Amino acid sequence: MKKILLLSDTHSYIDDAILKHVNSVDEVWHAGDIGDFSVIDAIKTLKPLKAVYGNIDDAKMRAEYPEHLVFKCEDVQVYMTHIGGYPPKYNNRSRPVITQEKPKLYICGHSHILKVMPDKKLGLIHMNPGAVGKHGFHKVRTMLKFCINDSNIEQLEVVEFQNRY
Repeated sequence: MKKILLLSDTHSYIDDAILKHVNSVDEVWHAGDIGDFSVIDAIKTLKPLKAVYGNIDDAKMRAEYPEHLVFKCEDVQVYMTHIGGYPPKYNNRSRPVITQEKPKLYICGHSHILKVMPDKKLGLIHMNPGAVGKHGFHKVRTMLKFCINDSNIEQLEVVEFQNRY
């Protein structure tokens, strides 16, 4: 079983409250708009990190992290990208990857809106952790924590930080 912290849209912001949650999991996954490498460095000193770049990330970040990441965690095929759309309206870059890779868990960020929803037709779960950074229109900063146990996604928890400022 793996405990995962899923975050997105840090926009160069990291603090002790976020890092407290980093310490409570096995891995951290970042769905793009990282901002500054200080965010990555703070997380990577504590836990393993998987990440994709987002639309605000510069050329150095894009050289370090891919636009799309497909990997297996336990027995769950995962596809993570920053901008991908929602079930069933996937964008033109994500649809072929979803069709070919057949993920059970599809993750994106970008919207700053927390969503977890199934695509029953394709047999996947879509997760967007919202935004945990302070830049953007969102009023509440959010992340997701969950466990992957064999082929099951379990113990989903929304983490909220009320103060955005």
